[in-house]
Amino acid sequence: MTTRMTDFQAQLLQGIPEQLPAKRPYPKNGNPAPKRKDILSKEEKKLAVQNALRYFPKAWHAELAHEFADELKTYGRIYMYRFKPEYDMYARAISEYPAKTHQAAAIMLMIQNNLNPAVAQHPEELITYGGNGAVFQNWAQYLLTMKYLATMTDEQTLHMYSGHPMGLFPSSKEAPRVVVSNGMMIPNYSKPDDWEKFNALGVTQYGQMTAGSYMYIGPQGIVHGTAITVMNAFRKVLDKNDSPKGKVFLTAGLGGMSGAQPKAGNIAGCITVCAEVNPEAAKKRHEQGWVDELLVDLQLLMVRVKEAIANQETVSLAYIGNVVDVWEHFYEENIFVHLGSDQTSLHNPWAGGYYPVGLSFEEANTLIVEHPAEFKEKVQESLRRQINAINKHTAKGTYFFDYGNAFLLEVSRAGGDVMAKNNIDFRYPSYVQDILGPMCFDYGFGPFRWVCTSGDPKDLQKTDAIALEVMKEIKAEAPEEIQQQMQDNIKWISEAEQNKLVVGSQARILYADAEGRSKIADAFNTAIAKGEISAPVVLGRDHHDVSGTDSPFRETSNIYDGSKFTADMAIHNVIGDSFRGATWVSIHNGGGVGWGEVINGGFGMVLDGSEEASNRLKKMLFYDVNNGISRRSWARNKEALFAIQREMDRTPNLRVTLPNLVEPNILEDLF
Repeated sequence: MTTRMTDFQAQLLQGIPEQLPAKRPYPKNGNPAPKRKDILSKEEKKLAVQNALRYFPKAWHAELAHEFADELKTYGRIYMYRFKPEYDMYARAISEYPAKTHQAAAIMLMIQNNLNPAVAQHPEELITYGGNGAVFQNWAQYLLTMKYLATMTDEQTLHMYSGHPMGLFPSSKEAPRVVVSNGMMIPNYSKPDDWEKFNALGVTQYGQMTAGSYMYIGPQGIVHGTAITVMNAFRKVLDKNDSPKGKVFLTAGLGGMSGAQPKAGNIAGCITVCAEVNPEAAKKRHEQGWVDELLVDLQLLMVRVKEAIANQETVSLAYIGNVVDVWEHFYEENIFVHLGSDQTSLHNPWAGGYYPVGLSFEEANTLIVEHPAEFKEKVQESLRRQINAINKHTAKGTYFFDYGNAFLLEVSRAGGDVMAKNNIDFRYPSYVQDILGPMCFDYGFGPFRWVCTSGDPKDLQKTDAIALEVMKEIKAEAPEEIQQQMQDNIKWISEAEQNKLVVGSQARILYADAEGRSKIADAFNTAIAKGEISAPVVLGRDHHDVSGTDSPFRETSNIYDGSKFTADMAIHNVIGDSFRGATWVSIHNGGGVGWGEVINGGFGMVLDGSEEASNRLKKMLFYDVNNGISRRSWARNKEALFAIQREMDRTPNLRVTLPNLVEPNILEDLF
């Protein structure tokens, strides 16, 4: 690290400041998180303040107690705004971080990237995306964590309890540097109101998937999977020689991960219409170049879409308004929608994740706070209207799929007409059931990602070139079953720079299987050793992957042996990664589809050009992927059976229990 101490480095090393900083007003250009539910009793509110004060010297308690109580009344949480650092929040070059190990410095870089206002949805509240996906609960936790990371050695491990840094514990060089858990509740205390209560008390948090594990890289983190989904959805509904040009993809959401949708639509080559009720979120994506045009008038939207259809355009249109209106008006105007979906944050439906039709953004936010029961009624009424409009479109041939945001689940809970004839399944598939599960996850393809810690775009260009070369080499020998996946990934990585995907850190995502991930990572490590890449590279992935997540309504929705409600895979994934070389590991309750609905795990790994890093990556990445393929093969998924048998054929030490398939006639007339 650098030898001369900068003011930034000194602040990181300080942790909780020695002098009480002055109270500051909320920034005028801030994008505050929705006010949370007032759910605590009077005594519990006192406990919440008491819990917050334990981070600070007794001499400050009298002043801070009133301030924290006011925050709790005003926002429903204690964020400790006074203690937010004054320095700009973004991922600096790894050399600028004061740390004793480059592994710790890389984690500091990733944390700051997750809190960068260009990346984070509600940065003042330490929320990265999804309305409640938090890196920390409050700014004291951030300050302490950064100090611990700045001072830790490579024989210590930092343990993170839902944003709270429990402390540095002696370990070993082989152990993870950080172990993260978020929201790991006793099962009977894992309902939505339990999150509201215990988060307000300051004892747990919702880490989403990659927010609380420091691996979020902006909307490009999901744009690859969304692009694959949209491309393959069009392949399902179009003739082989037809093109997505001039075809409509209608969806909603531009706030966090959903901001990837218009960019993915452009990559797929269609007309994307994405509705967003929050004007600031829509404007932010437009300014970042993720959506081409903004429209605020519904009639002008109709005109513009018809024009785009006539001209067979590839264009993304953001409508600042409610998607229910769009679905209804498109039907009235006889605008045919080829693909339909929704990516509002319906895992969080009562606190800003979904806004009901007929109310302005401001009116809805007021109703959330002042009349939550009425707000819930309006949300459910809006969901019923939305599904009714969607059903009319699908009757004309629209292909609608759930994008894993709990849309169909919440529609069913609202009494909407969404159930299949058996009254057990939904009438529309999850995109994982129809596309990503059988086409990607079962074969081991998932969202591998990396970050160049130098912050130099030239390093990112070098990694793109390396990944492209490796992908082409693998494709030349790949079996027919995965040729399409390989070609899609080659197209993605070869066009990645021109698609301007970077927001925040110099990061990239690429769907790859175990072979691809290991070979790409090892090539990176070699390039670092040779000085061709100027600084370490952080490896990671979205939890939305082959092995990392047990989620019955999304990642494991194509598991049909009855085990999709179990969570053994995610737990084993994190434990297995931890002793095979991960730099940090994380396990979360909630993420994507909601608190209590999913368990998901992730990892981070720092490549520094060493032989040790080469050995670690091969062991860890192999297990990280094949753990999930094994589970999927045991569920009798034919693509996974092919993939795991192929892996056993080339890996002598791998032996996986395979299912004996039962002929259907054996089961007839048994009961």
